[in-house]
This record gives sequence, structure tokens and C-alpha cells, in this order.
Amino acid sequence: MNQTTSIAILGNPNRPNYQALLDQMVASAQARGLQVRILAAGSGPEIDSAFNMLTREPVDALLVLSDPVYLNQRDQLARLELQYRIPTVNASREAVVAGSLASYGASIEDSYYQAGIYTGRILKGEKPADLPVLQPTKFELVINLKTAKALGLIVPQALLVAADEVIE
Repeated sequence: MNQTTSIAILGNPNRPNYQALLDQMVASAQARGLQVRILAAGSGPEIDSAFNMLTREPVDALLVLSDPVYLNQRDQLARLELQYRIPTVNASREAVVAGSLASYGASIEDSYYQAGIYTGRILKGEKPADLPVLQPTKFELVINLKTAKALGLIVPQALLVAADEVIE
């Protein structure tokens, strides 16, 4: 089993909280002894360029930060992951359905459910300013075994058991 020593983090520099989030992620990775490479991309062509940089400076894995651009480009990301043979973890289940290796993040389905409850409360007369701010409470781990096989990876049984969904 290979030891991961270096990762890349793909983030959209056009996001308002980009730098603060990136600083936290880099500090966390470095605290675990990982070398970190930052890839900034805010569009489809920039994503292609970011992956192309990985040929010059390879890493063991890629973390894709949550961003609507990346959700919209999930097919492109999955294709590039296989083309460059880089295990990728995303924030959304949809990316894994498209072909990425794994995701861990807030359940979008549960978030929509909570939004529906809030909408109902507002329609019944509650003032939005009086409602508490909600944080995600349901997170899900999704693993794509087809992608793992294509990348030559063996996913440990303990991880498969812990997963909320395994795509075969």
C-alpha cells in the first residue's frame, strides 16, 4: 500500500472565501506531513490547465473544494481524473456518480429537505430573521469502485462498510 505524501487542492479563486478556506486546508494537510500543491481554476479551460500542471509536478491525490463550477464540470473532472490517473475526493455525491473516486460532504438531499421545512415555516407566517441559521447535519461518504479499479486502487473493506453509498 502506497503512502500518500503529496496532494493537490483544486479551488476556485473567484469564490469570496477561497483564500481563507485554502489556508485552513493547507495548514491541516501540512500538519499531517503532506506536501501541498495548489491548483486554482474557475472555468472548464482552467480546470484542463490545472490538471496539465500535474504532469510536471505529480501528486498522490487531489482534493476538489466545493464549488458550483466544479459541480457543473463534474464530467470533465471525472474524465481528467482517469486520464491523469489521480485519485480524487470531491465534496459532492454527484461528482462520484459522474466517475470521480470518492466524496465526503453535506448531503444535498438533506439540505433541500431542510430548505423545504424552512419554506413551510415562512409560508405559515414565521419571520425569516427569527429562524435560526442551520448547519448541515447529515454528511455522506460515497465511493466509486469502478473508478478505484480503473485507477488500480483497492478500497479497504472498512471504508466500504463505512460508506453511505458504494457505486459498482
